[in-house]
Amino acid sequence: MRSAYDIVKSHYEASDRRDIVGMLADVADDCRWTEMDGFPCAGTYVGAQAILDNVFKVLGRDFDGYTFSLERLLDADDDVIGIGTYTGSYKATGKAFTARVVHVWGARDDKIRRFEQFTDTLRVAQAMR
Repeated sequence: MRSAYDIVKSHYEASDRRDIVGMLADVADDCRWTEMDGFPCAGTYVGAQAILDNVFKVLGRDFDGYTFSLERLLDADDDVIGIGTYTGSYKATGKAFTARVVHVWGARDDKIRRFEQFTDTLRVAQAMR
């Protein structure tokens, strides 16, 4: 069985390849994925399809070059912390943004069970105005 760290690392590696199937491969059916209040995809979504529809498709539709760049990945047993930066441009305004972000993951039994995002939503909102 893979560690939580390895599962999350695989998610980020798939993200770097722009491989959405790989990004969602280890998401549990009951995974609770929370995007921060004030973020364009704010809310909590359960399961891979809801995450795809309400997060990844929305970001792809509304932003050009939306990217997460991982700087550090911290191992805390069943919890994993990803620290990095979001960048992109909002299509409707053409304005670019850069925002610091922390992802808090929970994984066990070879599946991602929960995700919570903490980011500077003001930077994204400013690009959207």
